[in-house]
Order: sequence, then C-alpha cells, then structure tokens
Amino acid sequence: MPPPLPPLAELAPGLSAAGKLDPVDIEALAAVGVRTIINNRPDDEDPGQLPAAEARRLAEAHGIAYHHIPFTAATLTRADVDAFAATLRSAPEPVVVHCRSGTRSALIWALTRLREGDDPSALVAEAARHGIDIAALPAFAARFG
Repeated sequence: MPPPLPPLAELAPGLSAAGKLDPVDIEALAAVGVRTIINNRPDDEDPGQLPAAEARRLAEAHGIAYHHIPFTAATLTRADVDAFAATLRSAPEPVVVHCRSGTRSALIWALTRLREGDDPSALVAEAARHGIDIAALPAFAARFG
C-alpha cells in the first residue's frame, strides 16, 4: 500500500501546490503518477529539511522530473518567474510545485498566469479556495512592472 499523499491544492488542471515534501511524500506522489516536482524552497530554510539534492535523487529514482527554483518573498526576482514559467511550459504533467506551506509556489504560479492575461482577483480567489493567501499578488506584480 503506498503512503498517504501530502495535502495538495489543485491550482489548475495538471498542477497542484503542496507544502514541504519529505521522502515518503515523494514516494506517494510517484505512486499516483506525478511526473514533475518543482521545489521553491531554499535549502536550509528549516532545520532537518530535505535538501534539494537528496529530493532530486529520490524523485529521479521514481521517474519524476525535478526542478529546484528556490526563492523567498524577499528574494523573488523576474528571473525566478521566468524560470518557473519556462519549466511549467515544458514539464510533463501532472506537476506538483512546493515550498514550506504552498503559498510561495501558488504566488509564483499566479505571477506566471498574470503574464497570460489572467485576472488577479480570480487567481487570489482560486488560491484562497484552497486556504492559500496570495492577496499580495498585485504588490508582487507591481515589483516586476
């Protein structure tokens, strides 16, 4: 019997956000067919956190593509958003994006959707439907003007 799935917030078809992932979570995601993981956590964000290199090794051992695009709210750059958008465009689905709580990953997803013309209020509402607060989206979008 596979391990239980971590909590997932389906932001769009084929794309879910999650909080921190541990080895057992990667195994569970593999068991349900996740094909790509995008990690937005900087290494050493929390004591005992699974390092990105180890997460990559585990994911790839299960046939999951792994991408590490780390940032914090204070360090987020246009280059991070560009890298995230490019990765999403080419990533095999289903995709799970994650950070400590799912908020940063939902925020960077929403920034990529703004570029496609999505309504910021709708994006904030979609995240809120999953208990994720990205009300700061307009302020982040203004930073990248």
